[in-house]
Order: sequence, then C-alpha cells, then structure tokens
Amino acid sequence: MVLFPNCKINLGLHITAKRKDGYHELETVFFPVPLKDVIELIRSDELHFQAYGLAIPGDIDTNLCVKAYRLLKQDFSDLPPVDMRLYKKIPMGAGLGGGSSDGAFMLKALNDKFQLQLDDRQLREYAGRLGSDCPFFLVNQPCYATGRGELLEPVALDLSGHSIVFIHPGVHVKTAWAFAQLKPARPERSIKEIIGGPLSDWKTFLTNDFEKPVIKEYPQLASLKDKLYSAGAVYASMTGSGSSFFGIFPKEIDPVFPAEEDFQVVRLT
Repeated sequence: MVLFPNCKINLGLHITAKRKDGYHELETVFFPVPLKDVIELIRSDELHFQAYGLAIPGDIDTNLCVKAYRLLKQDFSDLPPVDMRLYKKIPMGAGLGGGSSDGAFMLKALNDKFQLQLDDRQLREYAGRLGSDCPFFLVNQPCYATGRGELLEPVALDLSGHSIVFIHPGVHVKTAWAFAQLKPARPERSIKEIIGGPLSDWKTFLTNDFEKPVIKEYPQLASLKDKLYSAGAVYASMTGSGSSFFGIFPKEIDPVFPAEEDFQVVRLT
C-alpha cells in the first residue's frame, strides 16, 4: 500500500487561551495543499521503519507513523507487524504539519489494510491522541479549527483561481518554544469571519500570532513576507508556528524571487 500524505497551511492563527491540561485553545483555518510525502506500507514479520529524503531528527520511536501503529496495537492486539518506508519531502519544523499528516494517513491505512472497522469518529479520536492537528488530515478539506485544533468545521473556500508559493528558509522552529512566547488573547474578529470576506482584505485583517516572536528570534525571516508581496502575492503569511511563509498569487502571475538560492521555493498550482 502506498500513501501520499499532504501538508497544510494556516490561514490565520490565534492562540486564545491556556487550558488547565497544559494545551492551548486556538482558532485557525486549515487549508490542504498538495506538497506530499510518500509512505509505503507492507505486512512484515516485525515492525520496521525506514526514512529517506529529508533527514528526520529524533529517535524512530518519536515518529508519528510508528506512534500511530503502536497506538492502534494497544487496542488491536492481533494487528500484525508492518514495514514502513517514508520518503520525506515536506520540510519539518516549518509549520506545514507534515509529521501530523504522516501519522493520520498511517492510522487510516492500517484501518483499511487490516479491516479494523474503525469509523470516521473513532479514527479522529485516535488521531487527536497523536497530535492536535492530526484529525484535520482525515478530513483534508478547508476547515475552521478550534479547541486544540481538533474541533473542525468545514468551510467553503475556493482558491482554484490562485497558486500558492512556499518559501522555506531552512530554519527549524520548535513548537513548544513558539507557544511559550505568546500571551493568549481573544481577537476582536474571528478568523472564520475574515476568511468569509474578500481575499483582498486578508492582508489587512488576517494574522498569525506566531509571526512577531518568530521573526524577533530569527530576524533573517523578516524579509520573506515582503518578498512574496513584492512578487505579486494577494496575501502572504507565516504558516503554523513557522518557519515557512507562503503567498497566494493570481494564477496569471509567475512570481520571480531575486535571491531564490537563499531558500527553498515550492510552487503549487
């Protein structure tokens, strides 16, 4: 079985409250984009995980594909061992949710391949135990997200007349550090309301709370949004807790960047 887990961008991101369980309340709109990893899943005599492509930091046991398998194994003791091969193409520590997508896709693949009979609600419950934004990748359509990011409401959002360009500067932002920089607060306007308005208004009203502290820590990121707007973006922002920035462009514009060799640019049409 071969899987193609995609990534996401955040259209706006507000951290609204600190919870008693240590997590944060947030609001955002998750939007799926077709930059994808590749996972091959094969029945095996023992559990095995091998990664290729971009180097993945940390121990194998911390990988969300492996965690997804072990999470299901706790409740399905007859789940056979598998060989997982991950080709990593989505940058890590970049706010794109690639690891969460890998884990969510693995849950669904194991459920389908071994006929565990888990319904959508049960899969989303397991995904929420893996990570706050994992449930989104089981829905994989534009969603207004609240709670920890696991409460999802599909929204009508059509960007088919546009293209998306990522700039990944090669900086790995640790999520725990990024959250520690913020003071949660309720915004004056809901992201859901802003997203429902004209795309031309997003530049003025749609914000990501993480941008300011991340740019303060990594001043070299300060110019990325300006480069996207200078190239013709209708809207540009950092995604997640960073460090990637993205721009939304009219499809008739083919953006050109003067120092493209300094960072990775990915064009998605």
